[in-house]
Amino acid sequence: MATTDIIKLIIAAALVACGIAGYYLLADSALVLRVLAVVAGIAAAAGVAAISGPGREFFAFSQEAIVEVKKVVWPTRKETVQTTAAVFAFVVVMALFLWVSDKTLEWVLYDLILGWKKT
Repeated sequence: MATTDIIKLIIAAALVACGIAGYYLLADSALVLRVLAVVAGIAAAAGVAAISGPGREFFAFSQEAIVEVKKVVWPTRKETVQTTAAVFAFVVVMALFLWVSDKTLEWVLYDLILGWKKT
């Protein structure tokens, strides 16, 4: 990373810190003004960071991610309900299987092998 990029990122971090400091320095002002100070600091920092090398790379990555998300075929409501029902049914069947397995092992170990009868 180039030295200029490091300086730009440091300036961006300082702008975020200034926005947060502005929030506390404006303690006697309206909440909207205080929040606006933080938002302005973050927006200014984003602007400075965007012109750095890593910022440009991040922007390109974001654009590519948006293109990929648009390619996704999202399931319909019917498919979602059917898949959820299948998962729920599987969980119920597995719970019953594990309960039966547990009770069978308990019976084999305690009643048959060890002879500990429950009263």
